[in-house]
Amino acid sequence: MENSKELRSWLDDFGLNHPLVIAGPCSAETEEQVLTIAHQLKDSDATVLRAGIWKPRTRPGNFEGVGALGLKWLQKAKEETGMLTTTEVANANHVDLALEHDVDILWIGARTTVSPFIVQDIADALKGTDKIVLVKNPVNPDLSLWLGAVERLHTADISKLGVIHRGFSAYEKTKYRNNPEWQIPIELQNKFPDLPLILDPSHIAGRRDIIFDLCQTALDLNYDGIMVETHHTPDKAWSDAAQQITPDTLKQIMKDLKVRKEVSASEEFQSKLGHLRSKIDIADSQILDILSKRMKIAEEIGEVKKGQNVAILQTKRWNEILGKMVLEGEERGLSEEFVLRLFKAIHQESINHQQKILDGIKS
Repeated sequence: MENSKELRSWLDDFGLNHPLVIAGPCSAETEEQVLTIAHQLKDSDATVLRAGIWKPRTRPGNFEGVGALGLKWLQKAKEETGMLTTTEVANANHVDLALEHDVDILWIGARTTVSPFIVQDIADALKGTDKIVLVKNPVNPDLSLWLGAVERLHTADISKLGVIHRGFSAYEKTKYRNNPEWQIPIELQNKFPDLPLILDPSHIAGRRDIIFDLCQTALDLNYDGIMVETHHTPDKAWSDAAQQITPDTLKQIMKDLKVRKEVSASEEFQSKLGHLRSKIDIADSQILDILSKRMKIAEEIGEVKKGQNVAILQTKRWNEILGKMVLEGEERGLSEEFVLRLFKAIHQESINHQQKILDGIKS
């Protein structure tokens, strides 16, 4: 699969003067609920109505969707409002039912993207379709797995493709339900700049109060659209209540979002940007120099430990460093989350260097 302007032709054909907006409830609950939300979204920037029909949960016992019955409600909403419709498909049977009910856009969820076997079954069921198919990132931060799913669909002659960034699971708690890991979709953009990229802020946030900030960040990174869970009475939603917003809130978000230009032809702008980027390049080079010096010191520590047959990991010392660096980072305007991630990576690299010393491997 190669990058091509054709990858975004389906999005260009919409002729939108704003980012693509996909909105609707996490789950279709009742016909009345779906139609009410659809009509409240009709006069917004939302082009596509979303609703989960099949909702396998992490653990059994919770609401798992109304099933195929909900597809009829989406059909009716489409007839009454003119909005396009979309839902998640997790197997070939879902695909067949969605196509029977003229769903316009199908998306593959994060739990499905992790399995090449299931993705291939879905690709086979969709082979040659003119429907739009979107692929959510896999649960774990694995760009190859994400792109692999897209490539399987592309190989099945599906030309209208896009990806949805919904964040990644992490072992440690953060302010997000799923860590954004922005560098992964950025790398995807670098490889396929014309593959439409859509943000799912609802699943990244896990709560409604930071939806706007995530959407703004996505637009600042040149994303093509957003998929936002929207419910007329979100606190009463049958699933993921905390992360859903009202249609009125969505309308306000779209008014407040700033769509920034990708480039500017201004000579003054280009001059200032070039100057600042040169400073960044110098700073980046200095960072690498400092890290290299730190690793050489770590190797010297490794030699000392080897001489006394002392273990590499000194937990008390490591915890002291981490606590100190978090405090110093905050004083320098760096977030605790960033400092922790940075120094854990540095610590792991230091351990690797010391391990080589203990194993007698020369660097």
